[in-house]
Amino acid sequence: MKTYIKGNFRRSIFRSEKGYVIGLFKVRETNIEALKDYINKTITFTGFFHELNEDDTYFFYGEGITHPRYGFQFQVAEYERVKPTDREGIVEFLSSDLFPGIGERLAKSIVDTLGDTALDDILKDRSCLNLVPKLTSKKADKIFNILSKYEESHQTIVHLTDLGFTMKDSLTIYNEYKHMTMDIINNNIYKLASDIADISFLKVDALAPKLNIAVNDHRRVKAAIIYVMTQLTYQNGDTFLEKAAIVNSVDQYLKLNIDSDQYDIYFNELEEENKIKIDHEAYYLIEIWQAEENIINKVYTLTNKELQKNNDLSALIESLEKINNIAYNIKQKEAIIKALENNILIITGGPGTGKTTIIKAITELYQKLNKLDYDGLVRELALLAPTGRASKRMSESTMLPSSTIHRFLKWNKDTNEFMINETNKAASKLIIIDEVSMIDISLFDSLLKGLTNDIKLILVGDYNQLPSVGPGQLLKDLIESQVINTVHLDHLYRQDEDSYITTLAHEIKDGELSDNFRETKSDYTFLECSAVSIRKNLKRLCQQIIDKGYDYKSVQLLAPMYKGENGIDLLNKELQDVFNPKDDNKREITSGDVIFRENDKILQLVNMPDDNVYNGDIGTIKYIKFGNTSKSGKNEIFVDFDGNVVKYTSKDFIKIKHGFIISIHKSQGSEFEVVVMPVCNAYRRMLYRKLIYTGITRAKKKLILIGEASAFIESVYNNNEYIRNSKLLEKLMYKFNN
Repeated sequence: MKTYIKGNFRRSIFRSEKGYVIGLFKVRETNIEALKDYINKTITFTGFFHELNEDDTYFFYGEGITHPRYGFQFQVAEYERVKPTDREGIVEFLSSDLFPGIGERLAKSIVDTLGDTALDDILKDRSCLNLVPKLTSKKADKIFNILSKYEESHQTIVHLTDLGFTMKDSLTIYNEYKHMTMDIINNNIYKLASDIADISFLKVDALAPKLNIAVNDHRRVKAAIIYVMTQLTYQNGDTFLEKAAIVNSVDQYLKLNIDSDQYDIYFNELEEENKIKIDHEAYYLIEIWQAEENIINKVYTLTNKELQKNNDLSALIESLEKINNIAYNIKQKEAIIKALENNILIITGGPGTGKTTIIKAITELYQKLNKLDYDGLVRELALLAPTGRASKRMSESTMLPSSTIHRFLKWNKDTNEFMINETNKAASKLIIIDEVSMIDISLFDSLLKGLTNDIKLILVGDYNQLPSVGPGQLLKDLIESQVINTVHLDHLYRQDEDSYITTLAHEIKDGELSDNFRETKSDYTFLECSAVSIRKNLKRLCQQIIDKGYDYKSVQLLAPMYKGENGIDLLNKELQDVFNPKDDNKREITSGDVIFRENDKILQLVNMPDDNVYNGDIGTIKYIKFGNTSKSGKNEIFVDFDGNVVKYTSKDFIKIKHGFIISIHKSQGSEFEVVVMPVCNAYRRMLYRKLIYTGITRAKKKLILIGEASAFIESVYNNNEYIRNSKLLEKLMYKFNN
């Protein structure tokens, strides 16, 4: 039996946009022995609600808890409105503010005419109101419409929770479909998974048996196809899939063996419904196919616009060299000139080739050519990067504001939509994007949609690094298509006579490792040891680094894997004891098997644009508040991301983890003064050229490799990375050659 309190809503203390309410409730009845003392008293409650009215009586199902700050509260898991059934209650209900213009006298007349079943009678047959003396047709319509809407929304939400949806999910579903909700649930509950981001296919599929949906129902199979295609696309980074891979995965999930001809029928229906695109033998999610097409068309438009030649550029570059006391090489000058003349340009090169220097030169010359003051330049220029740290680096090198792409496009996390889009384009005239290798096809498509055709677009990156987490291999395909002007930087700057980092990077890129990698240089060390002694030696090494005056803000450890004895998860726990040992003066809290301690290094795991913090950002725990002292009544962690302090309550702790050592994937787009990277044969399945290259190119001043030389050598010569399915290259070449 469900535990409940019955009574009346009094008022809201807080209500969120998604329906979360903190309010006051007067208890009239309860089946919870411990709450009998609260009968006829007002208590605080929390939960998700569609609407609450003071004139209604409710059953709240849930449990009472003691909040460390606010005392006793009742946590509502489900609720049910009790319709008035006695004469006095019905009169009070019909004369309430819910029915404007229907006073007590008219309400009594309705009950006198229709009796104690008045509300049910009205809902069954609106014409019964015609029997009420002096009730106009207009007021009868108003009563029927308000009562119908009032009853429908509540009953719908009750039905959704009875099916197994949480109250939060039920509100989300009802707010999406309103009066159509039950029609959609009954006709095709799987539609929820495609229409509502917060409702997953797996959640819907678990509830489908309650609606007597057969395991081989065509609605279920088609929804499973979309689910599997989405999983495979984002798991492997492919933009399209082969039919056999989809069919095998769907059969495996559904535990069915569906006929091939029947699959063709499903695929064709999904294409007609505009959910997928079958492009010869390539099977796309429709949004990925459209992104590919949009990118091709925008690139074609920009490359075919007239160039803006300027004969003064060479002289202006020479002047800039004198002002900045710098000498640009031939390739750098070519990049600067082409950036200012072309409508779209790619600048690519490895570490130490001067990409950052060129970005600064382009912004300075653009300002000079267009006779802009600082404010004018900021209005016309947008410096963008896929991560917060890469964006901050651009800003530091140019002394100009920069932004993540998500922030520039004004991403709304609740709707997962960009406010800057094809119907509301950005006013920028020059866009420079760094770390383009990290950008997936969907994000690039969204960016292009938000730009006018008069834009100057400069793409900067190193496509020898790891590809994007999301689908596609954008930078690689754009460069290899040769349809966009591309400047390849190959002259090394970031080194002195006894340095080795940039040389090593280029050796790895070319797959030609020299024996020098064992030699210690001014900026490089390889410490050989067995896999079993890596942890012990790593802790000793980190202590030596601390003793030399480095702090863990300038030192970053990188590894390719999370699990295992030399994995990130275990190493983070051990390195916490080295970099930030337990201290009576440091507050700490436990979340699962993780201890968060003041001064800990923290890695952000998800985008939180409202707080200006993004996946991959690194900060430190500034301070911790315990639940008995915080305003929320819950444990709170405050993390400082380079001056931006972000608060996390217990429900947010999954969005962060320790960052003493992080994955090479998460480090992409960042640079660190000192990089320490363990390598061993236990990592073998993750060790390949692009991964190692990406890791070592994060180091600005010092690189220390520790572990097994054989594993490092093998990784350099292992170029067997997963080749992603992408037709962007092929389609670009076809578009430009036909």
